Amino acid sequence: MLGKPLTPRTDRPVGKALRLPSALLIFATGALYVANAPATPATAASTSPLPAAIYAPAPSGAPAVATQDTTNAMAVPAVFSQGAQGLSPKVLAKALDAVSAARARGVSGKADRLTVIDYSLPSTQPRLWVLDLAQGKVLFHELVAHGAGSGDKYATHFSNVNDSRATSLGLFLTADTYEGGNGYSLKLKGLDPGVNDQAETRHIVMHGAWYVSEDHAKQFGMIGRSWGCPALSQTVAPAVIDAIKGGSFVYSYAGSAPSAPVVRTASLSSPPRPAAKRKAGKAMARAAASTVTALVGRGR
Repeated sequence: MLGKPLTPRTDRPVGKALRLPSALLIFATGALYVANAPATPATAASTSPLPAAIYAPAPSGAPAVATQDTTNAMAVPAVFSQGAQGLSPKVLAKALDAVSAARARGVSGKADRLTVIDYSLPSTQPRLWVLDLAQGKVLFHELVAHGAGSGDKYATHFSNVNDSRATSLGLFLTADTYEGGNGYSLKLKGLDPGVNDQAETRHIVMHGAWYVSEDHAKQFGMIGRSWGCPALSQTVAPAVIDAIKGGSFVYSYAGSAPSAPVVRTASLSSPPRPAAKRKAGKAMARAAASTVTALVGRGR
């Protein structure tokens, strides 16, 4: 429903003028829309200490679910719902809601920048947006890779476990930058316990990658996949990283759950090796032992 235009006062911050519960909703420069969809009942949290695999619905119709996907009726800045080049107002609303909840828990972060990634879209479609909430502008709209453990063209499997090479969902906070094996990179801190809080341990960072490009998508039908990192094209990555580094929020979304969450748990330790690999390892060990014995017998 269209509300009356809200004109922020110029003699004090907009947030103080409007006094809305969510700090990020105060920066809309146009009218505010209210999502009329009924709220989705919240599902019970898993009793497992660490969800290892979270499934989201694949476009092919295969049964899958995601976690923590509550839909609350809330205002969405009209400037973004109408002109954000494909960004769903529903997804933006969830991102703003997640930021509001994090602030309520005492998490501080920049109020003028928000990055949204919609992994329900194919990897061949730009699905990362960097929003300037203060100015009501879309700064970047880019391709972004998901992890090899999350799927091919579409991401349908998400994990918080080390060595899964899968993407994690939820709300992140950007941290420091560094020069690593993938060049200029940005550290991410997961803010959702059991969902993405292993991001730092897993070295989930934002970086540039040669396999993220329109040419790669045209040649292979999808862009390349990372080891769980939200990888960008090498051309645009430095500019995006500089725009969001140092304490801004990043929200990763993957679609609505048609039923109760199905969460598989797994140990944080490395998975057991297949029997064939175990046999090969034992054979190599026996060969090495025989070589050492032979060398010792020859006096070397």
